[in-house]
Amino acid sequence: MIKQMLSCLMALALVALPLSAAKDKKETERLENCGTVIKEVMDIPDDIPPDLVDKAECIIVFPSVLKAAFVIGGSYGRGAMTCRSGEHFTGPWSAPTMMALEGGSIGFQLGGQATDFVLLVMNPRGARAILSNKVKLGADASAAEGSTVRPDNDANERIYGKKIEAESIVFKGAVAVPPAAQKMIAYLNQKSPKNLSDPESLK
Repeated sequence: MIKQMLSCLMALALVALPLSAAKDKKETERLENCGTVIKEVMDIPDDIPPDLVDKAECIIVFPSVLKAAFVIGGSYGRGAMTCRSGEHFTGPWSAPTMMALEGGSIGFQLGGQATDFVLLVMNPRGARAILSNKVKLGADASAAEGSTVRPDNDANERIYGKKIEAESIVFKGAVAVPPAAQKMIAYLNQKSPKNLSDPESLK
């Protein structure tokens, strides 16, 4: 009986390893996709004006957000958020925290679609609110339709190999930029190295 139980436990362990590896790979690909979306969007000034990015404290990217077609429409996405480091958001871009976009709008929709979302956070209060809690986007936010944004702590644990709060990642520099996000962070530091917001607004 004991041998049989041990065999079952070993089989479960062997099954769990590939599943965990698959999740880790998914998060890595998600970070890489975030970098691709940021570069594509910022390389076209008409999409997001450079002066707007230069005044942003944080950037949130959700690649391929799925909008489902139901009588009550819904949206679902996973992405990442990076902020300018330092107490007053004046340093280089931070390591990213993984983020989740969830929610929906009431109304009939025809067909499902996937859309890349890039959200700019334009003040310190908004940045701190998003990193510490679940925040509802305004219903007038383009294509977001009242969705909520929150840190994805499970995904952070898979990326960084330990339980860590989103605020510690972004504000305290508790972890280094993971390999999958290095191109994205390097690109942002190249394209928007300085925060051009009014210094008084950052205090």
